[in-house]
Amino acid sequence: MRPLTRAVFVALCTVAFMDAPCHAQAQWPLRPLKVVVPIAPGSVLDIAPRAVLDQVAVQLGQAIVVENRAGAGQTIGTSLVAKAEPDGYTLLVNSSAHASAPALYTALDYKPVQDFSAVAALGVTPFVLVVPPDRPHKSARDLVDAAQARPRALNFSSPGIGSASHLSAERFGLSAKIAAVHVPFKGGVEAMTEVIAGRADFAFIALGAALPQVREGKLRALAVNGITRAAALPDVPTLAEAGFAEADYATWLGLFAPAKTPREIVARLHRETLKALQDPKVKERLATLGVEPLTLTPDEFDALVARDVALSAALVKSVGLKVQ
Repeated sequence: MRPLTRAVFVALCTVAFMDAPCHAQAQWPLRPLKVVVPIAPGSVLDIAPRAVLDQVAVQLGQAIVVENRAGAGQTIGTSLVAKAEPDGYTLLVNSSAHASAPALYTALDYKPVQDFSAVAALGVTPFVLVVPPDRPHKSARDLVDAAQARPRALNFSSPGIGSASHLSAERFGLSAKIAAVHVPFKGGVEAMTEVIAGRADFAFIALGAALPQVREGKLRALAVNGITRAAALPDVPTLAEAGFAEADYATWLGLFAPAKTPREIVARLHRETLKALQDPKVKERLATLGVEPLTLTPDEFDALVARDVALSAALVKSVGLKVQ
């Protein structure tokens, strides 16, 4: 090979090699994606994302494999994704627990803001303040009056220390200036059953789980902790409307990628997720689960996570919570 030809050949190979990552990004996805859900199967956090991701898979023309990796307050599965190759093939679905983890787990080996890029919000799930139907409380104010009259005489159930249900109740307690006894259980079903049976005085239950029980008269809904009223319970006021400012603690669901994932891939995933969320069947499924729309750009979602990390830290410090 002549020197000039060899030089040209080497230059072309070098350019081709340097351009390989860009070419791979342009062709993404070339193989199935894996999405880690850091909780056991069966909850809204597991079911709702699957409805969205099934449609995203159709749009991308690639399978999306959902893998449940539960444990340690959703931090085990989250940690795995934080350490994954940032190539767009390993993603995370998480809830507001993503933002509260740093305040609850002192040995956390990742940082929600620095180690992840928000891709798209999948929706928001308000929690419903519920009481047994045979109690005299007809409003959140009635419940607060009873709690203030007898400090620590009332109790509330939750799926566990540091859960969104627990933090919702603590935030409500701070706003309402009441003290009640926390009784944690191993799951949401048990926590809700305690209220239905009258052994727990109140609880904050995810909208999708609470709806059937409220409609059947097994629970009485006093308020929702979202910023706006829940479409499925239009006659139930928000806590702010009930007179308790700063008591909102709605739980969002979202899709995340490792922090160094190319922005082109994040942008593509964002577009495809928004498109999937507009699919009529997906919208109907999410509404059935009590998941309401939350439209944010990736940058806006990143900012929301950062804000919630700070809010959760302040809340956990105020009530003295410690998980480990």
